[in-house]
Amino acid sequence: MGRVALVTGGSRGIGAAISTALKAEGYTVAANYAGNDEAASAFTAETGIKTYKWSVADYDACAAGIAQVEEDLGPVDVLVNNAGITRDATFHKMTKDQWDQVIGTNLNGLFNMTHPIWPGMRGRGFGRVINISSINGQKGQMGQANYSAAKAGDIGFTKALAQEGAFKGVTVNAICPGYIGTDMVMAVPEKVRESIIAQIPVGRLGSTEDIARCVVFLASDDAGFITGATLTANGGQYLT
Repeated sequence: MGRVALVTGGSRGIGAAISTALKAEGYTVAANYAGNDEAASAFTAETGIKTYKWSVADYDACAAGIAQVEEDLGPVDVLVNNAGITRDATFHKMTKDQWDQVIGTNLNGLFNMTHPIWPGMRGRGFGRVINISSINGQKGQMGQANYSAAKAGDIGFTKALAQEGAFKGVTVNAICPGYIGTDMVMAVPEKVRESIIAQIPVGRLGSTEDIARCVVFLASDDAGFITGATLTANGGQYLT
């Protein structure tokens, strides 16, 4: 059995591509999901990857879920914090519940998932924490004050925690995807997609596999000298 990887939001979209790519590289993968039982069952049937249901916004549920994964598969060596939600609204119309839901999942979820796993990684002298942020955490986005704030916070979390993990053999990095051809993006009207693509110098949406390849690299031994980094994967749409 190879190293164990746990991917949050790992049964759909970018997360599914990450889970599948890690399995192809020899990792034993657990895919967390929050609510879509049908999609999770179909994903397991197709890939053989075990799925585990809990909300990353709930610390106690995370601790219990991680304990179950480690009982089933072994200690988690690679954690990919991918789970995320949107509750878009311009700020003057945004409700506190919309704010709290997005911060709870997209930012607090990193603490809730990483905190129970961190001592084991430090104790074993190896670990990879990979946080999926967003282009909108770098540049901001109208109608996404909650999402942009959370995703910017993910980057700050990455940089701080990387400094704590480095001398223990644990790396912490972030990936900031641009616009990716997920079901959500492909569901928007064609004219809107065309306007998005027009802003991307490479002339296309990213694929979920584009992001998965970034994760596979950062999880590998080859990336052992990279920590506290933000890997921008947006086709040149926003340059940092």
